[in-house]
Amino acid sequence: MKIYVDQNAARSGNGSREMPFRRINDAAQAARPGDEVLVAPGVYREYVNPRHAGTEDARITYRSTTPLGAVITGAEAVKDWKPYQGTVWFCRIDNSIFGNYNPYTTYVYGDWYFAGRSRHTGAVYLNDRMMYEAETLEECIRGDVYGCSWEPEASVYKWYAEQEGRETVIYANFQGKNPNGEKVEINVRRECFMPSETGIGYITVSGFLITKAATTWAPPAAYQDGMIGPHWSRGWIIEDCEISNSKCAGISLGKYLDPDNDHYFTRKHLKSPTQMERDAVCRGQYHGWLKEKVGSHIIRRCNIHHCEQGGIIGRMGGVFSIIEDNHIHHINNMMELGGAEIAGIKMHAAIDVIYRRNYIHHCTMGIWCDWEAQGTRITQNLFHDNQKPPFARQLKGGMMSQDIFVEVGHGPTLIDNNILLSDASLRMATQGVAMVHNLICGALTCVGEGTGPRYTPYHIPHRTEVMGFMTILHGDDRFYNNIFVQKWPSDPFVTLRDSSEGTDEENREVGTHVMDAYPTYGEWIQMFDMDTDTPDMAKLEPAHGHRLPVWAKDNAYFNGAKAWRKETRNLVDTRHTVTVEVKTVDGHPVLATDLYDHLGDFSAGMVNSDILGCAFEPEERFENPDGTDIVFDSDYFGNHRGTRILPGPFALADSVGKKLF
Repeated sequence: MKIYVDQNAARSGNGSREMPFRRINDAAQAARPGDEVLVAPGVYREYVNPRHAGTEDARITYRSTTPLGAVITGAEAVKDWKPYQGTVWFCRIDNSIFGNYNPYTTYVYGDWYFAGRSRHTGAVYLNDRMMYEAETLEECIRGDVYGCSWEPEASVYKWYAEQEGRETVIYANFQGKNPNGEKVEINVRRECFMPSETGIGYITVSGFLITKAATTWAPPAAYQDGMIGPHWSRGWIIEDCEISNSKCAGISLGKYLDPDNDHYFTRKHLKSPTQMERDAVCRGQYHGWLKEKVGSHIIRRCNIHHCEQGGIIGRMGGVFSIIEDNHIHHINNMMELGGAEIAGIKMHAAIDVIYRRNYIHHCTMGIWCDWEAQGTRITQNLFHDNQKPPFARQLKGGMMSQDIFVEVGHGPTLIDNNILLSDASLRMATQGVAMVHNLICGALTCVGEGTGPRYTPYHIPHRTEVMGFMTILHGDDRFYNNIFVQKWPSDPFVTLRDSSEGTDEENREVGTHVMDAYPTYGEWIQMFDMDTDTPDMAKLEPAHGHRLPVWAKDNAYFNGAKAWRKETRNLVDTRHTVTVEVKTVDGHPVLATDLYDHLGDFSAGMVNSDILGCAFEPEERFENPDGTDIVFDSDYFGNHRGTRILPGPFALADSVGKKLF
């Protein structure tokens, strides 16, 4: 059945073509498996709370009849601003409009949030851009530049809120603009499109503009909020949407509410944060965390931008998902929020998740796979400018930015056919990573560091059930057929810490040389006495805690990029200086480089699952989620590699200059 919604109808009807509903949520209460909700263009200021799930064979589909014509927003327009002082205006909002959730008394706060109770979930938007929150009215009036912002010139637009009786009074510095003549909105609703109950699966959301909501901080062991998301269910498709201006997360593929473990560390401090995370994984087994019940979502062809915690956030609920063909950009550029859950995509337990053909740039971090990146594949993506601008780098801002961060997992984590152009390509506080056919212009950082004695889980292959727990030994990494280019300065980068005093120093020298202290497989296996039924345990004990081996072959190094000292077959070019840039042509990114002029006759071998083998701890192969082999015979564009295998993401040198996204 087709159900019709038109915000411009003369009056709300019964959902028929002749008498459409005026609100999407009315349709969401009526829709049953197999129904299609067709939404006419208009601005829908409401929270959509789907009541019924679809089925695998009969989905419930919500479709904007005009692409991006139907706007679902958590904001309300304000047109009765009054002058206050100078360029500052004010308005009064009756708190009854907020119901039981007032964004202007609710702080962004929780586990792994480092900025303190300084920012509210509320926001003021001027012409679709979020303004900066001031901590005092005096700060709002001054309108000073906020030095941490990626756009300092925009940070002079400030707002401040306080409570007077039953009203929220909002002051805003519009820097000379008359707000009653501009588009000015304020956050009112917490979410835009998300079931309040878990288990509402098999829903498609297609072609909407979803924007401006008072989302809360989404830490991994607590309920994870977002403007839109499946809320611990199975089989959602979010496609062809534009998602922007969330106070915290745009899309949540995250965790259900578990009151006993919700923000546990922030509330009690009794268990360590790592233990709290382990508890969340184990408790999930009793809340339906099974392949048959949770995950297997698809997010595709979405434009996700200007969200201040993350574009896509998820813990456990995103397993077995496909995230493809999305444009994710300008995430956390205001830098008002600080914590360990910020990235274009930040997911814990991305088991068998495939990230492919995404374009990710100008984010504080690109993709962050935290814990249990088992069976995760990051392939055919373009990354650049996922790094703080120079003026913000020496300010208190936490760890160095990077394109990809894989943290405390046991693998197998596969990173192939990507273009990585930021000054740190991969932060690898982890083990069991394979990098194959990438163009890598930034450093590998945090190698052998940053994990501490964190025992983290690994799983039965291609399942969520926990197989065991182990700390990170580091190594068990593979580097095949990559091109490394020292594009950025090689001097170490020093950053001030967010959560404690002191500084951290990050490597900026490009190449596999960071693995020099790691053994080959032959050196490692010699530590184990494999020819006896009564091994010498005193000998084996240190071997069991030793760094794991590394494999490297057929990589090319330019501009001073350095090779692993044990790599026996590679190209190290010390004669030429190559350039690698991304340019914009007709609105599309294009790679400009001369490095293929200097490969000469160098070629590589074909790589497949048998060559990559198994990740050590879970004993799982580098393979597809269905257990079939991967053969790396297709490149970044999907072109066939043929008989001469070039290192890097392109099968053919003439792929340079083509549109990358």
